[in-house]
Amino acid sequence: MSRHASGLKAWLLQRFSAVYIAAFGLYFLLALLFSAPPSYEAWRDWLGSPLLSLALVIFFIAVVAHAWVGMRDVIVDYAKPLWLRLSLLTLVGVILLGSLSGAVMALLSVR
Repeated sequence: MSRHASGLKAWLLQRFSAVYIAAFGLYFLLALLFSAPPSYEAWRDWLGSPLLSLALVIFFIAVVAHAWVGMRDVIVDYAKPLWLRLSLLTLVGVILLGSLSGAVMALLSVR
């Protein structure tokens, strides 16, 4: 039962994160097309606004969660030796967490 629930949770996480990534990507693209900040200071103010900063942090978390579920499924399916599977999962986890922390730190340094 828990294995089935785990698969369902991963499937839902993958789908919800994909929807958020697509929706935020479309918003960001439209915002840049129709009202791009004209100067560096305007860019900083726009990216440093609390609502957009929160949306960007959620976007980064969604990208990392989406990548984790996809990579985990591929590694579990194709890396058969346990030592290899655990090594690859650890490596992917460290890279994704490092990427997330770097993105959040860069966003926090805007202000």
